[in-house]
Amino acid sequence: MLRCEGLTQTYPSGGRPLTVLRDISFELEQGSFLAVVGPSGSGKTTLLGLLAGLDLPAAGRVWLDGDELTVMTEDERARVRSAKIGFVFQSFQLIPTLTARENVQVPLELRGEPAAARADQLLVQVGLGDRLDHYPAQLSGGEQQRVALARAFSIRPGILFADVPTGNLDVTTGRTIIDLMVGLNEADGTTLVLVTHDPDIASRARRTIRLSDGRVVEDRTAA
Repeated sequence: MLRCEGLTQTYPSGGRPLTVLRDISFELEQGSFLAVVGPSGSGKTTLLGLLAGLDLPAAGRVWLDGDELTVMTEDERARVRSAKIGFVFQSFQLIPTLTARENVQVPLELRGEPAAARADQLLVQVGLGDRLDHYPAQLSGGEQQRVALARAFSIRPGILFADVPTGNLDVTTGRTIIDLMVGLNEADGTTLVLVTHDPDIASRARRTIRLSDGRVVEDRTAA
């Protein structure tokens, strides 16, 4: 499903480049649940962006479903993202002028697909059947993240990238969101790649990669 080889990322920093990732290589099968952990500044979010084709590496290659993202144009990568990739972020990134239903409909409408029934089905599935017509400002943080999760799954993505999705939530609500993500992962066979600082959340993944100073220092698969 996903493979990266020799991923290295650098950014300009004064007189010399700052290396954020160093020679990262691994593979994931369809339906996997991978947690990416490590201290702040270790390169977790940068890695997620490269794997999702949001950015290009200084060196290395990424393949998704056999297609190499790192040789595609931005337009080509955008088409792959809209067809195969879902995203959930710490900051929710909902459109404030749209209702919960309308936020979930957006990716489907961009693809020219029927949207209303699918949006309602997913919002009911994440426990928001009575919040369909509420705007983000009328929802709690946990409810907003549920809308973001429903939106991410609306296109039935082959892979979901989640960047600290519980970072702005209390512990109980965060666990509910992870329960929903794992349930959708298991029900749809969606590959899940999750960046987290929470060891309890990471322990639920079937595989954990730990980064430190831009390198993989541990790659562990659950027994």
